[in-house]
Amino acid sequence: MPTAIAVTSADLVLPPTDPGTPRAAVLPPPEGRPLDASIADVQQLLARYGHVVVVCPTSVPAAVENRLHAVRSLLESDRIALVRTDLPPLGAAVLVRQLCLLAGYDFSPGVLASAARLLAHYIYAGAVLGSVSRLDRVPVGLGTHLKSWLPGAHFAVLAGPTPQMVRVGSGEEALAGPEFATELLLARGRLQTDWPATTLVPRWRIPGPVQETPLPASSPGWWGTGKLVEFAAYLPDPAVLHQLVSSVRREICHWCGMDLIGDRCGFCGAPLTVLEGGGTRGTGSYTDAQDAGSYADAQGTGSYAGARGPAPRAVDPRTTDPRRALPPAETGTAPSPAVPHPTRALGPGAHTPRALP
Repeated sequence: MPTAIAVTSADLVLPPTDPGTPRAAVLPPPEGRPLDASIADVQQLLARYGHVVVVCPTSVPAAVENRLHAVRSLLESDRIALVRTDLPPLGAAVLVRQLCLLAGYDFSPGVLASAARLLAHYIYAGAVLGSVSRLDRVPVGLGTHLKSWLPGAHFAVLAGPTPQMVRVGSGEEALAGPEFATELLLARGRLQTDWPATTLVPRWRIPGPVQETPLPASSPGWWGTGKLVEFAAYLPDPAVLHQLVSSVRREICHWCGMDLIGDRCGFCGAPLTVLEGGGTRGTGSYTDAQDAGSYADAQGTGSYAGARGPAPRAVDPRTTDPRRALPPAETGTAPSPAVPHPTRALGPGAHTPRALP
């Protein structure tokens, strides 16, 4: 029985790429909705699917997250995963569609939940903005703020996987794009520009026609302006997504017993710790869950290694490397080492894990 993928708003549900892909379930917001109704919604999903993975953007109001935690606690269920994502609305919607696609395969609920952080690192999400004066989710320098007041100034902003901002115009700096084959999805707001199609597509060597979808209602609030065109470049091939996730070594969470990939359980949030002798295991508590830091690479040379010893190796590069699953952007071009490695992509998250009753 496949795992149910649920979202906190209808904005995060894109049309499936094929009729066989299940759609994400929408959990209505708590405003004007009693707690009993929210509990009943999740109970129905659990009864039908067994496990539920809820994708909850970090930008949602606190009341939405609090309602989800309340429902999970009152149901006393360890079969509900709350997955937070920092992606902007269109990028988060792409992530949800990819999880729905993978839910039709033989991945366990724990692998699906923890795979969200891996997949998010392969989504290049950004927007062209008419102003960055109210943008607070991507670093903006004082000079850029001042330039945003100039008439006709437009800015191309990349929110992830690595934040970047450039002013659109002659001699503009190029946005760092993917070095593997992607498709581009656009959502147009009130800004009249074809920059993504005329400039971004050839620079990022994106083949085929650009797909368009209505702008998510939460996008103007996320980007600080309604004068925007939001875009997201992503891996479209289901076989590539399947190979990418299945190539990462699986672990067992010793807190809740779920399968996981990377360094943190997608269901309970418990981090993977390093045992003496180089092995790994799930921790039995949430101590220092946010203080593990981030590690630089699969060899354990970053701050994670300094705090806990050698970093857990999510992938053994001697045997499998998910980057080999990614088709190059051009025929005959090998994938560049600059392609993000899953070990870096699965660094410790920013949310505070909460224990289940």
